[in-house]
Amino acid sequence: MNRNWVYIFIGAFFEVLWVTGLKHSSTAWMWIGTIIAMYISFHLVISASTKLPVGTVYAVFTGMGTAGTVLVEMLLFGEPFRILKVCLILLLLSGVFGLKFVTKEHNTKGAAV
Repeated sequence: MNRNWVYIFIGAFFEVLWVTGLKHSSTAWMWIGTIIAMYISFHLVISASTKLPVGTVYAVFTGMGTAGTVLVEMLLFGEPFRILKVCLILLLLSGVFGLKFVTKEHNTKGAAV
């Protein structure tokens, strides 16, 4: 796995943190943590999109972030567990990983910006 895909996966993890923080932050420190998580997630995704197709990066990033956020809400915050919701998340993740496996890294060395 190359570094750019790792950036996307780590960025998606931080996306789950900041999206959860937007809903559940109640102190200044929690809001600061939410803002830091936003910065990290976007920085990593922007870095990855310099070598990978932007559409694929965005689809994988948001798909994993969405799935992670739904799972965190169910596991930590009492969102009702629904088998259909879990099946749809698995379908979403299969598409995300499918995009990862069919996407080639772009060689931007020497390309004009």
